[in-house]
Amino acid sequence: MITTWTTLLPPAIVLSSLLPGLLIFSLREDQTRLRIGLNLFAVILKLGLVGLMLRGVGQGLEFRFALPFLPGGDLVLHGDATSLQFVSLSAVLWLATTVYAIGYLQDSPLQSRFFGYFSLCVSATVGLALAGNLVTFLLFYELLTLATFPLLVHRGTKKALKAGRIYLAHTLGGGALLLMGVALLHSLTGSPEFQAGGYVELLADAHQPSLMVAFALMIAGLGVKAALIPLHGWLPEAMVAPAPVSALLHAVAVVKAGAFGIIRVVYDVYGVDQVQALGLAMPLLAVAAATIIYGSLKALQQQELKKRLAYSTVSQVSYITLGVALVGPIAGVAALAHLVHQGLMKVTLFYCAGNFAETLGIHHIQEMNGVGRRMPLTMAAFTLGALGMIGIPPTAGFISKWYLGLGALEVGQDWILLILVVSGLLNAAYFLPLIYRGWFCGPPRQWPDERSLGSGLPGAGETHWMLLAPVLFTTVLALLAGLLAGSEVSPLAWSQLIINRQFGL
Repeated sequence: MITTWTTLLPPAIVLSSLLPGLLIFSLREDQTRLRIGLNLFAVILKLGLVGLMLRGVGQGLEFRFALPFLPGGDLVLHGDATSLQFVSLSAVLWLATTVYAIGYLQDSPLQSRFFGYFSLCVSATVGLALAGNLVTFLLFYELLTLATFPLLVHRGTKKALKAGRIYLAHTLGGGALLLMGVALLHSLTGSPEFQAGGYVELLADAHQPSLMVAFALMIAGLGVKAALIPLHGWLPEAMVAPAPVSALLHAVAVVKAGAFGIIRVVYDVYGVDQVQALGLAMPLLAVAAATIIYGSLKALQQQELKKRLAYSTVSQVSYITLGVALVGPIAGVAALAHLVHQGLMKVTLFYCAGNFAETLGIHHIQEMNGVGRRMPLTMAAFTLGALGMIGIPPTAGFISKWYLGLGALEVGQDWILLILVVSGLLNAAYFLPLIYRGWFCGPPRQWPDERSLGSGLPGAGETHWMLLAPVLFTTVLALLAGLLAGSEVSPLAWSQLIINRQFGL
């Protein structure tokens, strides 16, 4: 094999965060400037390399790296349009979350450990996104589990350790199911690379039961991280983690890894035609629809802000699975676009929740009264993120739901419109009271942690700039994703490109 820059670029993107992360582990706690410098260098390098790959894919270049790994199963990193949708999101939000985490963890202990695992987590996410076959995907999927566990239990409290045990029980169990599904399929097909339209068609007649079992095992394994019911139990418990970790779990890494895996299995392993022929689309569609409603109902019951956002994620991420399970072109565009849209909106909401907690000690919904007068920019960002989740035009959330509705009509699944309407009403029911409290209810005489903050008075300032800048950055990106949805550089347009190739349009 001739080694060229197109061969080396995929592993370079993974290594751009992996190697600095390993160096960060070796730093003393007082080497703050060097640690920050390594973090920011890695972020900027990764963004540059991803931009280079985006330009190359747009020009028709093929980026592929292969390394012998297992008999009949190479380790393959492949940069195609689908992988770049997820890689680009990960790289951009890693920039924002790194800045946020540096500000959030100022004067906190064990920062070298935190940022080391933080970099490993992003490396695993990017490797998973660039995976060219199921064997490679499985490897990085399991590495992601191991890299995120130390972040989840970073604070070392009893609640954090309990949440970590729950997380491991779910994700390692899910990984085992995924392994069984991949092994079963590997025994039938070997490990071909992902390809538009899938590669199991020739086996459909002779191995139909095995293909159905393999599909069920893989979707169950992926459904743990994607928080499909009844496999979602780890996600609300994981809210004991620091705010940067919560943002990472919900918008960039773990939950999106599961949803992205479902996209790969349906589109690039089985293909939509075989998913329909084997009768697998309707069960997946039913689970996604049930998860959307269940997550919204549970969110409505939560009085802790981060747990309400967590159950909102259970609901909102399932829009991706719903769009994939509809197995139509328009719904597929909605699913892929929502992968980005939801990430931008949800990371904004978790940043805001972290700002409320870090600046004013606000953790519960009843404590949000008047917070907009004390932190107007953060509350404005929270408001825009919440309106996007509800689906108010012209936000990115509206674009996703509009295309999902059109996609449902396209394939004759009109009942999905009822799911979208009910979910939208429930979204409004659990987000609008937060907006009302923040802007229109009078603030308390004293914020919960005013004594520790000094003045803590309304108008005394927003929050640390390193906590505010990422919020404003992702809010602007989320707004642009909706306002400029019709442009050639929007997530929607890139999603249309992917789907056109999938369906041969």
